[in-house]
Amino acid sequence: MVRGRRTARLVGAMMLAAALTACGGREADRRVPLDTFSAEEIYKRGEWELENGRKGADAAYYFGEVERLYPYSEWAKRALIMQAYAAHKDRDYETSRSAAQRYIDTYPAEDDAAYAKYLLALSYYDQIDEVGRDQGLTFQALQALRAVIEEYPDSEYAQSAMMKFDLAFDHLAAKEMEIGRYYLKKKHYAAAINRFRVVVEQFQTTSHTPEALHRLVEAYLSLGLTDEAQTAGAILGHNFQSTEWYQDSYRLLTGRGLEMKAKGDSWLAAVYRQVIKGEWL
Repeated sequence: MVRGRRTARLVGAMMLAAALTACGGREADRRVPLDTFSAEEIYKRGEWELENGRKGADAAYYFGEVERLYPYSEWAKRALIMQAYAAHKDRDYETSRSAAQRYIDTYPAEDDAAYAKYLLALSYYDQIDEVGRDQGLTFQALQALRAVIEEYPDSEYAQSAMMKFDLAFDHLAAKEMEIGRYYLKKKHYAAAINRFRVVVEQFQTTSHTPEALHRLVEAYLSLGLTDEAQTAGAILGHNFQSTEWYQDSYRLLTGRGLEMKAKGDSWLAAVYRQVIKGEWL
């Protein structure tokens, strides 16, 4: 009896494979009705699509059909997370995000909920493109990655999420720097200072902070605001003395007979006091 059931499943899987590849094309023939096949057979076809290096979209289709034809079954649960993965592999981020969110909503207590949350974050993160593009997706990626870190801190995805969070955070700082450099080049010094200030105050843990401080030295010197320029240089000297930006600022300031020393009571002076107290690193 057991052998009979196994034979039936094997025959069914073979029939499904034959039916779906009968046309000889590389893409799945979605005209073939699947409602006569079992959830397991359709799921196995989706796995086959993934394992044989075919389009992720085809695999996602079969996994989606399992969910549609056999909702709330054990196979549907397994297929849903695989649909999210296959769609992401195919760079169909909307479908991936939708499937991952359905998994989280339907099976929040399952172990794979952490992976679904991670895939959801990746659907934003992997769309972060060149610095020059709109950064709305970067903000969404940061929010989703933070959710993985906070909700699943002990999962195997938390470390990767933290690394990607730092990279996305750095990406936002890079955008501010790009705009600030543009304004500086156009001699719109006040606008440039505002952008560099954002980096220093909000993105101080990123790799762009030393350059932002140097550009503040340049901008303030161009405006004749020597106290602010010297204070920016003092922060560079305290935290980033080994960088090329410190050396460049040192030459600019000393070339004008100025010191890299905090002066005045500007916003930079407040930052400098925080640095000395060890509250900002």
